[in-house]
Amino acid sequence: MPAWIEYFAVAVCAITAVLAAEGKGMDLFGVMVLALVTAVGGGTIRDLCLGVRPLFWIEQPMYLWTALIAAVMTFVVVRFTHPPHRLLAIADAFGLALFGIVGTEKALALGTPGIVAILLGIVTGVAGGILRDVLRAELPWVFKPEVNLYATAVFVGATVFVLLREWLPPSESHRYIGMAVILVMRLAAMRWKLRLPTFRSHTKSSG
Repeated sequence: MPAWIEYFAVAVCAITAVLAAEGKGMDLFGVMVLALVTAVGGGTIRDLCLGVRPLFWIEQPMYLWTALIAAVMTFVVVRFTHPPHRLLAIADAFGLALFGIVGTEKALALGTPGIVAILLGIVTGVAGGILRDVLRAELPWVFKPEVNLYATAVFVGATVFVLLREWLPPSESHRYIGMAVILVMRLAAMRWKLRLPTFRSHTKSSG
């Protein structure tokens, strides 16, 4: 995995944290904490599950600096402008696509079975956002019915990536195809309100 993809993913997720903090009354320190948790939270849980030591951001502190710099820059910009609310969802979709495949590829590189790698890709993609939303006292996006095809998009994209690696000759294009699948599914779901069926139990009326 090229290093720039991981740094870009960290920066994008830090930006989503700052955008999500707007209107919550947080100061700069609180925003920076939120950005760090969002940017490295999913990867931290992934590394803990894989038994990787040291954790990726301890081994490479530049990930932390990337998140902090992106957060401060976004904080300054947002104080003087009012970005559209949809920008948060779009930025989050990019972070989801990048981290979903980053996590899947790292798990595969460490010898995990495909299904485990897909699961850890989902964890890497969504866990940071879950922690972000919990810290800002919101129901995490992944559990909101109106936030369409969130973890599902990562599952499909990661599955495509794993199958391409297993069935076709090695190629770096596989990871970009997987990322594109996640991003297109998420953006399409936002545009056309695509979603999975909602579970409803059928109960007999007492009349």
